[in-house]
Amino acid sequence: MPRTCAASVPCMTAAEEQNAAHPRFAEALRELGLDDLPQQIRRFPDATRTAAEAAAAVGCELSQICKSLIFAADGVPVLVLMDGASRVDLELVRRELGAEKVTRARADLVRETTGYAIGGVPPFGHRTKTRVLADRSLLDHDIVWAAAGTPYTVFPMDPKTLIAHAGAALVDVREQSE
Repeated sequence: MPRTCAASVPCMTAAEEQNAAHPRFAEALRELGLDDLPQQIRRFPDATRTAAEAAAAVGCELSQICKSLIFAADGVPVLVLMDGASRVDLELVRRELGAEKVTRARADLVRETTGYAIGGVPPFGHRTKTRVLADRSLLDHDIVWAAAGTPYTVFPMDPKTLIAHAGAALVDVREQSE
């Protein structure tokens, strides 16, 4: 029987729902020695594709969601990890990478690069090795929630550990409000 998560929404732990994580992500967890993480993955009946959907399902602050966003820097994919309440400043990413142009990646490039669909891209466990930038805003929380490879699954992790497993450089690429 599923347990109840935020706002009386049913959710299941990985132990209750086999195959909660995407198989590629589950394999990445094994390779990284994160054997206890699958039991912490939550699968929801409704999609958690957006940061707002994920925060509502989990019952956490929007900024506690870790968005995994793929951009193209001079045509080369780059992953940016950003808190759910913030937007990425493309100019800051461009400067950080020394690129001429940075654009949001098309859905086909996201899937080709990561092996996952938009809305389910985890911060690590991708099909290809990609440069990763993590915004410092993630460190504002003890725990953040990220996609577990599907648009219905998320997992908790302390941000320093998440950033380390993603192989990310810690940067300031958050859009600042004027």
